[in-house]
Amino acid sequence: MGSIIFSLFLLSLAFPHQTHNFFVNADSNLIQKTCKNTKYYGLCVSTLKSDPTSKTADTKGLALIVVGIGMANATATSSYLSSQLVSSSNNDTNMKKVLKECADKYGFAGDALQASVQDLASESYDYASMHINAAADYPNACHNAFKRYPALAYPPELARREEGLKHICDVALGIIDNFGW
Repeated sequence: MGSIIFSLFLLSLAFPHQTHNFFVNADSNLIQKTCKNTKYYGLCVSTLKSDPTSKTADTKGLALIVVGIGMANATATSSYLSSQLVSSSNNDTNMKKVLKECADKYGFAGDALQASVQDLASESYDYASMHINAAADYPNACHNAFKRYPALAYPPELARREEGLKHICDVALGIIDNFGW
């Protein structure tokens, strides 16, 4: 995961944006200022401060760090669901169908976040927001898949992961909304 974040950071440096305030180092003040404009201030600050590259990142770099965390969440959740599918001793075909659908949806969420990285690099902030919104919505399709089968309980672990992805996407959107595009 660290190499993904580092790669995202390097990508952000390759596409500097000189007309905005992106060259300010992300000291604690920039992180706090950036996070104040997000829906989940505490999550934003703790996420960014947990990544050592945030100390030298500009604002776009901070957005890329958060998107990278979202990608890691989506990928890990897709892998988790795939492992549940494989290790399931349950012969319930509905459960297997739903687990497969959910694994796919979280994979699509990761793909959408990857697309947002490219959008950020090309300064297409509207498209970046669109892709991040899509990534945040894919877990809803998973949740709805469980609702189609009333006998299936929505796993608490999946609910926790869903909430985490949605919140991190909200943080990324909050940061991008302040780019002034």
